Amino acid sequence: MNVKEMAKRAKEVSYKLTDISTEIKNRTLKKAAELLRERKELIEKENQKDLIAGEEKGLSKAMLDRLLLNEKRINGMIQVLNDVASLNDPVGEIIKMWKRPNGIKIGKMRVPLGVVGIIYESRPNVTVEAASLCIKSSNAVILKGGSEAINSNRILVNILKEAATSEGFPEEAIQFIDTTERLAVKEMLQLDEYIDVIIPRGGEGLIRFVAENARMPVIKHYKGVCHVFVDEFADLEKAWNICFNAKVQRPGVCNAMETMLVHSNISDAFMPTMIEMFKKAKVELRGCERALQYDPKYIKPATEDDWYAEYLDLILAVKIVDSLDEAIDHINTYGSHHSDAIVTENYTNGMKFLNRVDSAAVYINASTRFTDGNVFGLGAEMGISTDKIHVRGPMGLEDLTIPKYIIFGDGQIRE
Repeated sequence: MNVKEMAKRAKEVSYKLTDISTEIKNRTLKKAAELLRERKELIEKENQKDLIAGEEKGLSKAMLDRLLLNEKRINGMIQVLNDVASLNDPVGEIIKMWKRPNGIKIGKMRVPLGVVGIIYESRPNVTVEAASLCIKSSNAVILKGGSEAINSNRILVNILKEAATSEGFPEEAIQFIDTTERLAVKEMLQLDEYIDVIIPRGGEGLIRFVAENARMPVIKHYKGVCHVFVDEFADLEKAWNICFNAKVQRPGVCNAMETMLVHSNISDAFMPTMIEMFKKAKVELRGCERALQYDPKYIKPATEDDWYAEYLDLILAVKIVDSLDEAIDHINTYGSHHSDAIVTENYTNGMKFLNRVDSAAVYINASTRFTDGNVFGLGAEMGISTDKIHVRGPMGLEDLTIPKYIIFGDGQIRE
């Protein structure tokens, strides 16, 4: 089946999905979870094919880490399916209702977006996350994973389709572009007649290509240049732990810290211990002139490009600033509007940071690593949007619906 035919079938079935009961949708998700549990070994076997091929192609450690499906990550996918099944079904929910002087009642009701296309690199768990959310929100989904994960994605889609068929959910609502040809992506982006929205997940190059070539709306974030600002009123123990976690816990993901900003009034107390912690973790530091003085042999001079960089690796840019305003201006200038944090015990400074930092997720005294749909209690996410229309931040179940006006009359006509 070619891409256009897939999209056409997805569109046709999408009109019928609102008739599917919540019970059937939940049974489908729970059945998929059962099948994943039963076929762990098979999934790992197929994933191993992709990992071996990825190593031969010279994929980076960060890319191979995203590609990996071990028992922990398969259990995570199982948990996602069960979590999404436990969420309230947003489809058909009446958001509000009001009555006009002529007696007409007007309301807003949540309805599915329709057909959601998702184009993603490396991470095969996205297959399960995206499909689970689309199933529960009564959207058809077209999945286009990267060539590096073709075997992993194929087995996961087969399991999802099997679960759908067994529980009465239309398997045509789960479409998978089973090819490594890049031309398939170009064709997909032209099918605005059938695909209502495209969500790209991957590197900045992929996202820019999709945004520049898609004929339908795109929900995206280009990159994750996330910051942690250590305020002059920070608790040092909190600051050390938060900064270390934000950089080191999993450096190859979009919500990892890429630049650390430190107030000059606390830098003498904060920097020496922080540098030693990063040294032990083998984090390469690139600092401004003032940061260099704390360890000129270890810290490399930062360039202008470093402030814009998404390293996705154990590399960190460090800048000493003289005020909260300077930190906020730096984040709004160089950041990607993804996730940024302040460490402070000063309420006024914390609230000023929350209000003025123009990002999808803004934190006080917590690691940026929490920006994740599942962690936020959304069950899963389609991606993290830094756009400002329709959705911003982790895109969860409700964000796959939009309001539709519904009107109840009793014979009224307009004069």
